[in-house]
Amino acid sequence: MPHMQSKFKATTMRISYSSLLVFCCLHFGLVAVAQQNVHQQSTQYEWPTDEKVKAKLDKWQDQKFGMIIHWGLYAVPGIIESWELCSEDWINRPDSNRSYEDYKKWYWGLKNDFNPVNFDPAAWAKSGKDAGMRYLVFTTKHHDGFCMFDTKETNFKISAGPFKNNPRKDVAKYVFDAFRKNDFMIGAYFSKPDWHSENYWWPKYATADRNNNYDIRKFPWRWNNFKKYTYNQLSELMTNYGSVDILWLDGGWVRPLETVTEEVKAWGARIPEWSQDIDMPKIAAMARKAQPGLLVVDRTVHGEFENYQTPEQRIPETQLDHPWESCMTLANNWGYVPNDQFKTSNRIIHSLIEVVAKGGSLLLGIGPKPDGTLPTEAVTRLQEIGEWTKKNGAAIYNTRTTKNYKEGNTYFTENKKEGLRYALVCLRENDRMPAFVTWKTNLPKKGTTMRWLHTGAKVDWSMDGDDVKVKLPKGYGKINATPAALAFAFVPAD
Repeated sequence: MPHMQSKFKATTMRISYSSLLVFCCLHFGLVAVAQQNVHQQSTQYEWPTDEKVKAKLDKWQDQKFGMIIHWGLYAVPGIIESWELCSEDWINRPDSNRSYEDYKKWYWGLKNDFNPVNFDPAAWAKSGKDAGMRYLVFTTKHHDGFCMFDTKETNFKISAGPFKNNPRKDVAKYVFDAFRKNDFMIGAYFSKPDWHSENYWWPKYATADRNNNYDIRKFPWRWNNFKKYTYNQLSELMTNYGSVDILWLDGGWVRPLETVTEEVKAWGARIPEWSQDIDMPKIAAMARKAQPGLLVVDRTVHGEFENYQTPEQRIPETQLDHPWESCMTLANNWGYVPNDQFKTSNRIIHSLIEVVAKGGSLLLGIGPKPDGTLPTEAVTRLQEIGEWTKKNGAAIYNTRTTKNYKEGNTYFTENKKEGLRYALVCLRENDRMPAFVTWKTNLPKKGTTMRWLHTGAKVDWSMDGDDVKVKLPKGYGKINATPAALAFAFVPAD
């Protein structure tokens, strides 16, 4: 996003972000058009009834900021994750002279080249913690079927290639352990479709699109084999990898036929005439027996197994009163792509603030390089984000929504347990610090103390007509650069 060079022309800061929001909507709209694999958001929500699940969900809603890691075969050539295997019109493979079948053989063969000798999950976890992240979602298997855990169901896995003799060959185990040691909630991403499985894409037939390529009604035995394969892999993840908090299931086109509404059909992906039902009640029962209170996130399939919604690469327009999470990339791609363009730390911080004020959490996508290290730009951005969250995290973590959550470029959150309300004023990059800030809603009660979280200093506030006017102290304390946003806490009188 181009830097905006406009400067404040008055000491009162009441910035309109309408042009910025229009830009973001257009940008993400173009992404959605270009990448038709982007999942739409469910429009219905069903609250869980299991008390352990409700308690886990409440804990998850306190975390607010997470990391999703896409890492697999696609990192080796540095291409979009899995999707170039899919034979759909929107896919644009760079090698136009290679036949589709030869392309698939080449892609499957990348398993012989994937040898991440510098794999260091402790460094990943440190970068996440430095950024202020508090939960993890790791891709144990993407749509291409390549497993980043030591499954017994297939040899198409990281632990069967050139990395097999490495003591950390069971990648998912070491990722989960490293993040767990840093107090992260742990989430396992798992793709319901598996394009490498001959029981999903049967070699007897062509692969027309992302769906399974045979009529399940004619060959139920083959689909039952796939269901068993899926169940067994998920059982491995739920029983062999320590405590898991979230089962994050991707590939929403694999779903019971009765859940295919007109809204789902409008998303653009072809819906087969048969049901791709993998028996979620059975899977969830097994998973929660092994992991009591487990959050199951069956993306876009609204109902009892979508414990929170996951709008992708966008932020909902309005505040929502049920659990949700925006999953968005730090760069332009989910996985590692050479010379990718990374978003600024300011832009991510502003997204985090908006998401939290609207009642959600931000899950930020990172793609490690094929050698197992994080891109330098990603580490730098996470450090910059962390410089802000370390000072201002009280206005983010453990908060819930307020009724009047937004006024111009100012957002409001509330920690109901502590009786504190927060105002977060987003600043445009390259703008100078204001002398004071104002807003009209969320008026502090008489006797309230206002504190600037960045320094902890008490700041003066007053009513200027209908406006709350908060004056920043001269010199701004120990501020060396203009922060992405100013956060103020309303401390009520004793």
